[in-house]
Amino acid sequence: MSKRKAPQLAGVTSIRKMSSSLFEHPEKTSYINGAWVPASSGKLFECLNPANGNPIGSVPDMDSKDTEVALAAAAEAFKTWQKTTAKERGVILRKWYDILEQKKDTLAKIITLESGKPIAESLGEVAYGNAFVDWFSEESRRINGEIIQSPIKEKQMLFVKQPIGVVSLITPWNFPYAMITRKAGAALAAGCTCVIKPAEDTPITALALAYYAHQAGIPKGVLNVVTCDRSNAPQIGKTLSTSPIVAGLSFTGSTEVGKLLYQQCSTGVKRIGLELGGNAPFIVFENADLNMATDGAIALKFRNCGQTCISANRFLIHEAVFDKFINMFADKMKKLVVGDGSKPGVNVGPLTNKAQFTKVSRILADAKEKGAKIVCGGKPASHLGELFFEPTLITGITPGMACYSEEIFGPLAICIPFKTEDEAVTIANSTRRGLAGYFYTSDISQAWRVARDLEVGMVGINESLITSAEAAFGGIKESGLGREGSSHGIEEYVYIKYLCFGNLKL
Repeated sequence: MSKRKAPQLAGVTSIRKMSSSLFEHPEKTSYINGAWVPASSGKLFECLNPANGNPIGSVPDMDSKDTEVALAAAAEAFKTWQKTTAKERGVILRKWYDILEQKKDTLAKIITLESGKPIAESLGEVAYGNAFVDWFSEESRRINGEIIQSPIKEKQMLFVKQPIGVVSLITPWNFPYAMITRKAGAALAAGCTCVIKPAEDTPITALALAYYAHQAGIPKGVLNVVTCDRSNAPQIGKTLSTSPIVAGLSFTGSTEVGKLLYQQCSTGVKRIGLELGGNAPFIVFENADLNMATDGAIALKFRNCGQTCISANRFLIHEAVFDKFINMFADKMKKLVVGDGSKPGVNVGPLTNKAQFTKVSRILADAKEKGAKIVCGGKPASHLGELFFEPTLITGITPGMACYSEEIFGPLAICIPFKTEDEAVTIANSTRRGLAGYFYTSDISQAWRVARDLEVGMVGINESLITSAEAAFGGIKESGLGREGSSHGIEEYVYIKYLCFGNLKL
């Protein structure tokens, strides 16, 4: 995202057409301590629509100084928020959920403008994101402790759970809405306060969430948003991970950045949750339903133009059905409609930024240079815009190609044949990533074996759409720490306190 001087009303008019109330606060501000404030430096940066490169709004380019103000506000708010009852927090979260449901069309349009994903996918993300607010509004009442059996008659022993304190939430651009609600919903339900740093490409979505949180009555300082351009992201990330005010940090993004934040959090021994990169295998056994498998492959690979951490990265196809799968997969890929996500009928939008476009182009060029075969697609869709890329199917893959080991994060589907179940599992596990894995089979014994043997945190068996608020989302190996969503998601934001009552006359 380039930084340049913003016009007086850059992008604001187009967004106001969606919702006359969304930007009634002062323009070009972020949300800290219940107020709409500019960056202390007065600097701004523009958000660009990846479909056409046009500016859609200007937001504050904040720095570590602004971040410290937000953290101080969160620390002050924690003094009272931690003492609210679970019911009180649940009621406020429910109000937030109700407003978000009412504004789902507006929110989806903002997501599409910022990220480029088709409007149908943006509506799906809003529904998915709202489900976390709904879930945690109820889960707040289920933060239960334990009474344990004492070995001594005069003692009573129990465990209670308490919120850890102020938490930093650093969220990505590929799911700019749901990754905030998944983290903030759990944190607020637990009694924590938070400072959110949204991705540089998609800050307006975060500000919209904050606006509606304010309308719902979330008290000042409980939820804060610090926006910044890429140049200020490292210093803000360091402040959010090293400040003594911060009790914990939750990050969704690349493994490389996650490792850096992990190191920085270690200086304060902070609680940390990391949802990092994936390299998901998608295995099709010879007994699989190929129509079901190819439908699953389309849905999984090309959602958000392939820019999801649980997207299939390596398609491993049994040699007996390899050619048939390739033909069916290619036929369905050719029916995908690439274009501006705001237009009806579009299935695949642009890549979100130039860095992703460059990465996808590099990985494709490397594969072609080393002898891969392009079955369909294989080039940018430049006639549509600078960041569009054709859905591409590649065979003839060898281990020396970048696409074999790198997370592609784009609309390139690479297909590799295998002979045996053991070979497929070995290839699937030959990576330091372990987020999600998928396979298709009609053999129930094989389903249990392969599900057990895949080195991932989540497995889709004859299913590609595995996420929901009720599911525990997270990986193993270098794909992260902790779990988000489900009853386990709230555990990231509480600690166990042991109480021992002694010298009782029982």
